[in-house]
Formats: sequence, C-alpha cells, structure tokens
Amino acid sequence: MSARVLLVFATFPDIDTARKIGAQLVEKQLAACVNLVPQIESIYRWKGSIETSAEILALIKTTADTYAALESRLRELHPYEVPEIIAVDLQVGLPAYLGWVRESVLSADFAD
Repeated sequence: MSARVLLVFATFPDIDTARKIGAQLVEKQLAACVNLVPQIESIYRWKGSIETSAEILALIKTTADTYAALESRLRELHPYEVPEIIAVDLQVGLPAYLGWVRESVLSADFAD
C-alpha cells in the first residue's frame, strides 16, 4: 500500500521566516513542496484576548509516514509558542502528483 499523502497547514509571522523554514523542510526531505500564501489575516483568541495578525500561510505536502519528523522539526524551527500545525489526509488527487510527493520525502525508515 502506498503511503498516505498529507497536506499540512502552518502559519508564520512573516515571509522570510516562512521561506527559511519551508526551504529547510524541503531540503531535509520532510516535505515535497511548500507553497507560501502571503498576506492572510488571522483572528484568534490567545491568552484571554482576541488578537488579529497578518501572517503567511504555508501549504506543506508530505506523507503520513514522514509527518512526525516534519512536525518535530517544524516545532523546533518555529518562532511561535504554539504554532499552527494541522494536517489533512488527501483522499483524492492526481495520481502522478501524489506519487511525486511520496518519492520526494524520506521513507518511514529514515524520517525519525
């Protein structure tokens, strides 16, 4: 059975931080691709107050087998106290693209 492909969402405070961390995730083969979506606005509750922040959204493609290593590395590199790191299991997609994602990240044997 092929490894499940995940789409991981993460937000960053600025484009430079997002680029630096995204590049490291791809370089270490924890992600096949990181798309950066600039200029999103986040509204959230933090420590009892409603906050609004300009952020960068990262769309990170990886596999379920590699997710734990990706999450660990992302938490180490991320400047936020509690970074947004959420993943959705991709049920459907272009088979050739999903295959490319699987081939581009570390296998489960090397991801830990």
